[in-house]
Amino acid sequence: MNTEVLIYSPESIQKAAEILKAGGIVGMPTETVYGLAANALDENAVRDIFVAKGRPQDNPLIVHISSIDMLPKLVREIPDVALRLAQRFWGGPLTMIFPKADIIPAVTSGGLDTVAVRMPASEAARDIINACGFPIAAPSANLSGSPSPTTAQHVFRDMDGRIPLIIDDGACSCGVESTVICFRDGRIHILRPGGVTAEMLSEFAEVEIDKAVSAKPAENEKVLSPGMKYKHYSPKADVFIVDEHGDAFLRYCNANINGNTVAMGIGVTEQDIFIDYGATPELQAQRLFALLRKADDDGADTVYVEMPSREGVGLAVYNRLLRAAGFRVVKNDKAE
Repeated sequence: MNTEVLIYSPESIQKAAEILKAGGIVGMPTETVYGLAANALDENAVRDIFVAKGRPQDNPLIVHISSIDMLPKLVREIPDVALRLAQRFWGGPLTMIFPKADIIPAVTSGGLDTVAVRMPASEAARDIINACGFPIAAPSANLSGSPSPTTAQHVFRDMDGRIPLIIDDGACSCGVESTVICFRDGRIHILRPGGVTAEMLSEFAEVEIDKAVSAKPAENEKVLSPGMKYKHYSPKADVFIVDEHGDAFLRYCNANINGNTVAMGIGVTEQDIFIDYGATPELQAQRLFALLRKADDDGADTVYVEMPSREGVGLAVYNRLLRAAGFRVVKNDKAE
């Protein structure tokens, strides 16, 4: 199969829709990361996503819609707080989990009785959904476990020969996957942090953060959201989060060079092994996956990353780094 990359345009959207209507898969831009899109209501098409990604089938997919009017057909119940959140944050990087309607195949929901739904801010993504006339299942368009793609070129590198088309709409503005929430006893429960932060959500209801955001779930634990259970987002190099800052981070990395080492620091001067992955959590989110992919391109053996903030979008960066590092955090030469 030849994989074509086309710039976002009315013509390329129409071609994407034709492929999706025929049960195929397309690389789709969103504001978070690029997605691997298929008809969310077509079991065979969704199964092909898992094959293309090499993704475990008990990992649920997110269903993307282009209008809130599409939601009632997909779910059995919509809490009032969900409607208020949709009015504020859709389109945008917020995924909400609802009891699923029978129209959602079990393969799309990972065998769960719930379905995760979001409406992207990306005009290109919404145009594709509108051209198809059905909701789109779209996990990140990368090989399972590797860093998520934030450009069409990243998608091509992973999916060349696996899918027929990628729509190129430039680099993603958010850079990390959406926030995923469910509703429990009147509270908003964050399963995966993202661009819509706990602080933003707290304006609408009490917020609690799932323990799996910062810890590894049990191997046999059934998870409600993508990105919770398996090691994710990881380059071929060994990644370590270094719980040091400033000069202490620089000293640790210089003292622990292991083969071809890359050290990603917060606002550092770029020289020798050190690269800057952003002075703010928002910049870190935008750059993180691209820099992890560049570490592979440069043949890195070891990647040290300075501990990010765990406030605001920083919690999303920390969550992704934990999984990229296989939960390895080091400080004073000791791994946790």
